[in-house]
Amino acid sequence: MEIKKIVGIEPGPPGFHVFSAFKLPRLGLPQLGTILKQRGYEVKLYCPDIAPINWAEVLSADMVMLSTITSTAPEAFHLAKKIKEKAKVLGKDITIAMGGAHVTFMAEEALNNYADYVVRGEGEKTILELVSWLENGNDVGSISKILGLSYKIGNKVHHNYPRPHIPNLDSLPTIDLSLIQGYQDVGILPVLTSRGCPYDCTFCSVTKMFGHKYRFCSEEKTIDELKYYRRLYPGSWVFFYDDNFTASPRRTKKLLEMKLENGLDFPWTAQTRVDVVKDRELLKLMQKADCKHLYIGLESVNPKTLEEYNKRQTVEEMEEAIRILHQYKIKVHGMFVLGGEEDDRETVMQTVKAAIKWKIDTVQMVILVPLPGTPLYENLSSQNRIATFDWSQYDGHHVVFKPNKISAWELEYGVMLEAMPKFYSLWQATRSFLRFKFKNFQFQVYGHWMLIKWKVHNSRYLEELKAFSSKLISKEKTKELIKG
Repeated sequence: MEIKKIVGIEPGPPGFHVFSAFKLPRLGLPQLGTILKQRGYEVKLYCPDIAPINWAEVLSADMVMLSTITSTAPEAFHLAKKIKEKAKVLGKDITIAMGGAHVTFMAEEALNNYADYVVRGEGEKTILELVSWLENGNDVGSISKILGLSYKIGNKVHHNYPRPHIPNLDSLPTIDLSLIQGYQDVGILPVLTSRGCPYDCTFCSVTKMFGHKYRFCSEEKTIDELKYYRRLYPGSWVFFYDDNFTASPRRTKKLLEMKLENGLDFPWTAQTRVDVVKDRELLKLMQKADCKHLYIGLESVNPKTLEEYNKRQTVEEMEEAIRILHQYKIKVHGMFVLGGEEDDRETVMQTVKAAIKWKIDTVQMVILVPLPGTPLYENLSSQNRIATFDWSQYDGHHVVFKPNKISAWELEYGVMLEAMPKFYSLWQATRSFLRFKFKNFQFQVYGHWMLIKWKVHNSRYLEELKAFSSKLISKEKTKELIKG
C-alpha cells in the first residue's frame, strides 16, 4: 500500500460551554503530524473549532488519523463511518487510525466503529511503525511487533503489548502548528514542556496515559520552541499545556530566567497546584516573567471529597494560595469537580460561596465524570452506578452516574443552573466593573450569556433528567413506606 497523503482530524466537542470561545487545539495530533511531515508525507490537520473540514482533502488521503477524548468519541466514530462510506462510493479504501485518551482504554469499541487500527498511549513511534508496515506489504506476522497497537484480524481483536513512554522528550520535534488548517494567530499558543504526573487523582486519566513520573523537555529546547513560535506568531500569549508547569520549581525558575534573558516578553498562563505559593522566589520570578493567569485544580471545598479524590491539599491551603497569588498580581482560574461520594446540595453552594469570598477571578465548576481508564470509572462501573454510556455527555456538564448523597437532578441543577450562574451573574460582573477589573467583567458577562445559551440548548435533557429523578425518588419513598 502506497501512502503519500495523511489527514488528521480532532473532532469538535459536543455542544458548548463557558470556555467555548478559546480555540486551543490539543497537541497529540499536531505532534504526530509534524513527525510524519518530516518523514516526507503530505499532512493536513483539521480542528473544526478552528476551520471546517475540507472533505475533498479528506477523501483524497491514503490514511486518516482521528484523535479522541471521551466526549468527542461519538463524533470520531461518526466521522470514521462517513469517511468509509464516501470512500467506498469513490472506489477506494482509506485506512483509519484512531488515538487519544478514550480509545486507549476503549480500543475494542473503536475497532467496532470503523477504526482499522487504534494507537494506544503515546503514539509518536507507533504511528511511524504502522505507516511503515502498511507500506511494506502488510505482513500479518510482523504487525504483532508494533507496540501500543490494537487491530482486528478477521473477527478477532488483538492488543499488542503497551508502548513504553518516551524517556527523552527533547527527541520530539517542535510542533508545526501550521499543519492545522485555518490556524494563524489565534491569540494563545499551546506549548507542552512535560508529560506525566505523580498525584493520581481518582477522576483523572493522565497518569494512565503518561505515567506517574514527570518527564521534562530541557529548558534549552523549550526556549528554542518559544523563539520559533514568537517569530511566527508575534503578539500571542503562551499557554503551557503541562498538567503541572511548576512541578519542578528549580526547572521552572531556570526556564523563566532564560525567558527573560532572551527577551521573550510575551504574557503567559499555565496549570499548576496550590503548593506553588510555597516558593516565594518562584512567585517573584513568575510575576517578573509576565505570568498573567494560573489554572489551579482546587476540586472541592469539602475536606472529605478532597481526601476521596486523593488531592493531597487542604481547603485552608487553597484559600491561602489564592490570596498570595493575588498579591503577586497573578489571576486565578479555579477548577472545581462536584459530585463526590460526600458531596450534597450544601457542598455545591459552599463551593460557589467560597469562590466569591476568595475573589477567584474565573471559575470552572464541572460535574464529576467517570472517564474510562480512571479508578473512578472502575469503581462506579463495579457498583452499576453509571447511568449512561452516551460519551457525548461525558463533558463535565451532564450527570452520567448515580451520585451518593444527592439526586442526579439536584447535582445538575446545583452546578449548571445555580452555582455557575451565581458566579457568572450580572451582579458579580457589575462588582468587577466597579472595582476596575475590566477583564473579569468581560468574562463574567460572556459567561453569563453562555450559561443562558447552554440552558436553552439542553432544555430537553434537563426536563428528562428532572422527570427521571422524580420517578426514582418516588420509588425510593414507596419502598420506605412498604418497609415501614
